[in-house]
Amino acid sequence: MTYNFQPASGPVGSFNPDNLLAGYSVPAITESVVIASGAGALARGTLLGKVTASGKYVVSTSAASDGSQNPVAVLAEDIDATDADVTTVGYLSGEFNTAAMTFGPGHTAASVKAALRDLNIYLFTNLPA
Repeated sequence: MTYNFQPASGPVGSFNPDNLLAGYSVPAITESVVIASGAGALARGTLLGKVTASGKYVVSTSAASDGSQNPVAVLAEDIDATDADVTTVGYLSGEFNTAAMTFGPGHTAASVKAALRDLNIYLFTNLPA
């Protein structure tokens, strides 16, 4: 379901709930992050790792050896970093619905859940209403 916002001055946008946020017991803290050029088009909810040498973020994959194998953030909005670095927003803490997330190769919700807990990132599977 999409919600359209139409104040008296005309439409200003729409909101399509994706259920990425799974709760509010832990504050969803965000920070500006730079997604490295070449990362491609990434969807909101993608699990990110940070490359140690550059400080830039990429999709976290378990086979990486540049620091990004350790997931540290969740992408807060859709972006396209195919041709250039993109400055965007990442969640550094919060409660997230695994069904609305994208995990890089080698990672699953079960394989990263314990490590993310130490970062105040909690993963849940929301039950349908």
